[in-house]
Amino acid sequence: MNKKSYAIVTASYWGFTLTDGALRMLVLLHFHALGYSPVSLAFLFLLYEFCGVLTNLLGGWLGSRTGLKFTLYAGLTLQVIALVMLSLMNPGWATAVSVSYVMASQALSGIAKDLTKMSSKSAVKLLVADQSGALFKWVSILTGSKNALKGVGFLLGGVLLTWLGFDGALWAMAGGLAIVLIAALLTLKEDMGKTKQKVKFNQLFSKSREINWLSAARLFLFASRDVWFVVALPVFLKESLGWSFNQVGSFMAAWVIGYGFVQAAAPKLVRKSDPNQAAITWAGILAATTAALAVAMVFEFHPVASLLTGLGLFGIVFAVNSAVHSYLILNFTDDDQVALNVGFYYMGNAWGRLLGTLLSGVMFLVGGLSACLWTSAALIVIALVCSIPLRQKSA
Repeated sequence: MNKKSYAIVTASYWGFTLTDGALRMLVLLHFHALGYSPVSLAFLFLLYEFCGVLTNLLGGWLGSRTGLKFTLYAGLTLQVIALVMLSLMNPGWATAVSVSYVMASQALSGIAKDLTKMSSKSAVKLLVADQSGALFKWVSILTGSKNALKGVGFLLGGVLLTWLGFDGALWAMAGGLAIVLIAALLTLKEDMGKTKQKVKFNQLFSKSREINWLSAARLFLFASRDVWFVVALPVFLKESLGWSFNQVGSFMAAWVIGYGFVQAAAPKLVRKSDPNQAAITWAGILAATTAALAVAMVFEFHPVASLLTGLGLFGIVFAVNSAVHSYLILNFTDDDQVALNVGFYYMGNAWGRLLGTLLSGVMFLVGGLSACLWTSAALIVIALVCSIPLRQKSA
């Protein structure tokens, strides 16, 4: 294992993740305070998610031709540009112009996020030898630590918005990430991920049966989370429970940090089971957990306690599901095709986030948080069905 390169890639991913989480909370809370509706808030993030779809597909192809070091640097650079661009928005602009401008800056951020994520996740496959479950361990640590730091980013976003205001927070994050980029440029010497042969465009969609089913399961799994997480939950906490910006940011941060710690520990939780079967088992547990929470919210059974407890359980089970998926995509792919296959897989992830983001605003408007939770449970069942063919891989 190349520990130095792994550490540099991971540190770069960490730095990016802090700004990504903080930016999400900044935009959400700032524009909600300006009076934007749940559907309007969802639209602010749609182009972010859609650009993630395209970036994962084409970014995997680009990484296979230029190497993962180039795509990592490109992701960090674009995020700095997106942060500076958003800080230049004029409050006096018409609503339509402001929404379009924010969507454009979020599009850049979406491209940046998925270039950085694809580069980092692919690099683990190339830097870690899969001996005695080492690959599962190290990809879980990378993914879990990333999500924990994204939670810190949510908290950071709420705090910076209170302390520095919208523009000041964006400039502070842009400066911090620029330092991370410079450090990576100076220290990361090894290039990774170039294919030995040139990849044709039609090969981007030519995947194994296992990768196709896993990507589909990933799509519906992440849609099931974002359908309540992206817009519905923060707006519910702010409007229905009367929480402050800092309280909303703190809760979202605590949830994602806890989720990240569980994800990092996932290899221990599924150590005695086959990961292919684990993808099915834990999806079933997640569907049951979500349906139970939806019932509790419909009947208003201690709603605050039920919500906080239920979302905590959702986070634990979802984290294990996600970690198993992150291991399986690397296990199913060859080193020479890692950037292509990981990019294709995270394209499914991005489609799921796009679907979940849109449904989050729409379903919350239609039926409140409980409608979002019922939709989440249905999406998890679909993810479970898509996971069933993976069991045949171990047969």
